Amino acid sequence: MDGQTITTAPVLILLGPPGAGKGTQARMLEDRFGFVQLSTGELLRAAVANGTAAGREAKAVMEAGGLVSDDIVIAILRDRLAEPDTARGVILDGFPRTTVQAQALDALLAETGQQIDAAISLDVDDAAMVTRISGRFTCGGCGEGYHDSFKQPAEAGVCDKCGGTEMKRRADDTAETVASRLDAYHAQTAPLIDYYEEKGALARIDAMGAIDDIAAGLGAIVTKATA
Repeated sequence: MDGQTITTAPVLILLGPPGAGKGTQARMLEDRFGFVQLSTGELLRAAVANGTAAGREAKAVMEAGGLVSDDIVIAILRDRLAEPDTARGVILDGFPRTTVQAQALDALLAETGQQIDAAISLDVDDAAMVTRISGRFTCGGCGEGYHDSFKQPAEAGVCDKCGGTEMKRRADDTAETVASRLDAYHAQTAPLIDYYEEKGALARIDAMGAIDDIAAGLGAIVTKATA
């Protein structure tokens, strides 16, 4: 991909705790704007599977039980941003998580004249999020999602979609675990909120509303940021 194409590609970051709807909203932004969602976990797995130089480094570290360094993640991201499908823009999900990573990302983007167009914080109410996440369960047969408060099957214990009777809950979706994850997210992300606010790149949106309303708000933010 030529340098000019890279330079004009929008770069967005979605910030939000588990359950805030980042994945859903990223897919909707992909469909609307043609962006590519880049998840750190998926990037690592793809780089390892493809046997890239950075992927081989990451594989060695993971097999040894270590944490993949920021330098390796940045190298993998550099490789991915050079691929043609990112020409219309990317949405970063799960990176950066710290101000050190944010600074490294800025340096990477500067290599091709890019910058973060918008870091969008999906703001949620913690107490409501605990209820939202801890109440989730799925059909073990077809994966259809349900919720204790918002979406019970028509017949208790029987999947509306496939008729299965095996319902599953994620082990880490207990109220206590969810509350702990939210605390960790806020502690980790607060410095990033300040970092991007100081750069004038931060946008915030209430992520407790209807999915389509949130998508409309995000679309307006993205349109303005990338105009």
